[in-house]
Amino acid sequence: MSNPVLTVSHLKKTFGENIVLKDIDFFANEKDVVSIIGASGSGKSTLLRCINQLEKPTSGDILFHDKNIQDSGFSLSNYRAKVGMVFQSFNLFNNLSVLQNCVVGQMKVLGRDRKEAEQRAMDILSKVGMDQYISAKPRQISGGQKQRVAIARALAMDPEILLFDEPTSALDPEMVGEVLNVMTSLAKTGLTMLVVTHEMDFARDVSNRIIFMDAGVILEDSTPEEIFNHPKNERTRMFLNRSIRNT
Repeated sequence: MSNPVLTVSHLKKTFGENIVLKDIDFFANEKDVVSIIGASGSGKSTLLRCINQLEKPTSGDILFHDKNIQDSGFSLSNYRAKVGMVFQSFNLFNNLSVLQNCVVGQMKVLGRDRKEAEQRAMDILSKVGMDQYISAKPRQISGGQKQRVAIARALAMDPEILLFDEPTSALDPEMVGEVLNVMTSLAKTGLTMLVVTHEMDFARDVSNRIIFMDAGVILEDSTPEEIFNHPKNERTRMFLNRSIRNT
């Protein structure tokens, strides 16, 4: 068995006196689709932000291909190109067009020339159904369309792992499906994905593993079949009962 692409070991994150993550351990293998579920405030988004180094862990290690990403000399810009992130609030550049949003990172970080970067962007935008909007600014498109552009922007960097931080939570209900369809298609390509989500159908049907977090700890890490049909922890059972009842 190959080594994990990503390994998180004894990760802890505090904000002042508030302990948000407590001794987190997990891994992701190539082609894993891992859904991270749990109630709001359980530490899910903070975990992703630590993995992407938007937050500095208080202690613990994060290994990418067995290299500690917190070591001096480790290139964070190259790492973030390989471990992309899609945010719930899109984080697009509002002054740039759809196409430019997907080009600028390729040129700055990967060193691609404009023609190559634009061709790659067009290929990806076509796959997410946004190629006809290349000249539009973010304010001119819907929330679901913005999120698809954000996914395209991340994919244009040719990532090995894509982190999704509640990518549908800021969307109107009728736009959720179009984003989940894109994510489901990505999962089928073999892209390694870590997805913080409240979409239980996606977690159950698309993931090969589910992590359930509660109060800053991982209570369960298993297959969707085990988590949904045979949860070992009472808190997992309560969360699922509540979540499924509300869908």
